Amino acid sequence: MRKQLILAAAAVIGVAGGLYLASETEGTPGLPEVDFATVEAMREGDMQKLQFGVDRGSDVVFVNEDGSDMTLAAFEGKHVLLNFWATWCAPCRKEMPHLSQVQAELGSDDFEVVTVATGLNQRPAMERFLAEIGVDNLPLHTDPNSALARDFGVVGLPVTLVLDPQGYEVARLIGDADWASDNAKAILRALIADD
Repeated sequence: MRKQLILAAAAVIGVAGGLYLASETEGTPGLPEVDFATVEAMREGDMQKLQFGVDRGSDVVFVNEDGSDMTLAAFEGKHVLLNFWATWCAPCRKEMPHLSQVQAELGSDDFEVVTVATGLNQRPAMERFLAEIGVDNLPLHTDPNSALARDFGVVGLPVTLVLDPQGYEVARLIGDADWASDNAKAILRALIADD
């Protein structure tokens, strides 16, 4: 059954101008027990850009909002909607309120929206960015050297990844999207429920 799910999930995803395929090997670390074909068929509107596949996790260090070092291991056991953004990114400004709404509605011990400003983003500019769009429930983590973003093959912004509870990427959306749409939330609930 696991092998059938993996084969059904084999989707091609564009990353950094290249492509990668979901693994076809049983026992792939982090592969959730998700019926990707069913979840993929649910996509409408902005979510049609959501591509499914399993590629990698990351143990690259980034900076917690309190200034300490951290890795994605801090979120082990949770599904994570990992968003890479920057203060200069106009589509990020449009998308961030949707991510805030998803965190407000779905945030729990099992799910969290994690936002990481990648590149040179000064804390006052980040705070001003969120204040101007009325967002107060998302973290101010930073990836000042873009090391985490590079490790995940992120070359443009915004990019949002869905990570399983082991920290492995199971889906990716390049560009902004309405994550607060009924369709997006239904897809996230299906991914969380099936894992």
